[in-house]
Amino acid sequence: MKLNLKKPIIFFDLETTGVDFQTDRIVEISYIKVEPNQNRESRTIRVNPEMPIPASATAIHHITDEMVAECQTFKQIAKELQRTFTGCDIGGYNHVKFDLPLLMEEFLRAGINDFDISNARLIDVQTIYHKLSPRTLSAAYKQYIGKELEGAHGAMADTEATLDVLEAMLDAHSDVLENDMDSLAKFARYNRNVDMGGSIVYDDNEVEVFNFGKYKGQPVIEVFKRDPSYYDWMMKGKFSSHTKQVIFKIYTKSKLAGK
Repeated sequence: MKLNLKKPIIFFDLETTGVDFQTDRIVEISYIKVEPNQNRESRTIRVNPEMPIPASATAIHHITDEMVAECQTFKQIAKELQRTFTGCDIGGYNHVKFDLPLLMEEFLRAGINDFDISNARLIDVQTIYHKLSPRTLSAAYKQYIGKELEGAHGAMADTEATLDVLEAMLDAHSDVLENDMDSLAKFARYNRNVDMGGSIVYDDNEVEVFNFGKYKGQPVIEVFKRDPSYYDWMMKGKFSSHTKQVIFKIYTKSKLAGK
């Protein structure tokens, strides 16, 4: 079943130097952009991470320092990628917990502070799959496509497999899944994150609340008004650049509200 789209959706996958989205870097990004008329644009871009690629990472994705030495840095491709993603819903496999936060960090490091995904529906195929039948992407591919996934842990192979699996899921689970991006985004969601790291989430009343620590569940704007030192602690702490960008905006609102 082909995706029922009212606007483009872009599926993407990253290969990286490691698994810490705050400190690691992208070495390869692949994406497939699907238009409402079902036209597809796909591309793989190797990226010079400007840091050594650990042997443990190379062992997984087989990308070496020599293979990316002459490639463009993320900063050099950032504006083009921003244009590609703008106006799209965003799909992937476990991308909400890792790929998207890392991509956001890369944009911020590149000086692009207006990469806005607040209006994008996030379709995490892993979350849908785990709710239906918890397994890996390779297992999902075998179950829904009926064959082994060749080239697993290659960015384009994983990206193509993710899109194929989602389309097959829509056929196999039409009684549970609606072919609609709003419905899929809701089904694929565990928390309604405000920041990509999930430190701030929306509650049932669409209010930004803390999702950790001593103020968990409390409105961020109210906490900042009565305890401004908590804002200072977060801004100086080991939170991601995107989390700090989010709390800066909320803190600004709290200051204005206090006037």
